[in-house]
Amino acid sequence: MRRYFIYMAYDGTNYHGWQIQPNGVSVQGILMKALSTYLRREVEVVGAGRTDAGVHALLMVAHFDYEGELQTEILTDKLNRLLPPDISIYKVVPVVAGAHARFDALSRTYKYYITTAKKPFRRQYTCRLFGQAPQIEKMNEAARLLFNYTDFTSFSKLHTDVKTNNCRIMYAGWTQLSEDEWVFTIQADRFLRNMVRAIVGTLLDVGRGKLSLDDFCRVIELKDRCKAGSSVPGNALFLVDIAYPEAIFSI
Repeated sequence: MRRYFIYMAYDGTNYHGWQIQPNGVSVQGILMKALSTYLRREVEVVGAGRTDAGVHALLMVAHFDYEGELQTEILTDKLNRLLPPDISIYKVVPVVAGAHARFDALSRTYKYYITTAKKPFRRQYTCRLFGQAPQIEKMNEAARLLFNYTDFTSFSKLHTDVKTNNCRIMYAGWTQLSEDEWVFTIQADRFLRNMVRAIVGTLLDVGRGKLSLDDFCRVIELKDRCKAGSSVPGNALFLVDIAYPEAIFSI
């Protein structure tokens, strides 16, 4: 058996997230069906993580096993023909035996977009805020405080099956894109379910003056999801990068 990584993108609007599930259409399920159709056998696909319903990916990575050598350029083309317009395959690459799309990832990077303007052609991909723009400088001060912590229970969805809520955040900050649009970028070795959306919601509370910087720290230290801000909508969240060690491509 040989292992391959699939590099792909998708618009999550019409999907119940990445993870395959019995009562909803998932990106994983659609990809597995396309792969199985072309390879004429059942194929199991393992993703680098799970994006929630409505969340998008500019870059998602998944792996699968196949008995024998594949012509990866042909496979990429065939999959793009089989898949719907909102899922795209960038490339398929062979990796060393045992390489894992999820467990070998060194970091993941997400971006979240907000705007204070009504933008008809961006409404599916940006969270519109009403009223006065939040104080971005205050939100960046709060974002820098995230580096002081590793336990992010306060930003995790309740009743998940993970063994630890510890994560190492490598970057977190807001950037202004235009007069009325901003993006929050965050990179970490791993993320908890709903973590980015909960962090953004809590940072917005800081930017609106509902929480002080000390309050923000207390939210994290209490390790209580009920103390953090509301989760922002998933439609403005994008998984944009996943990094791996070069060694897994040395076959």
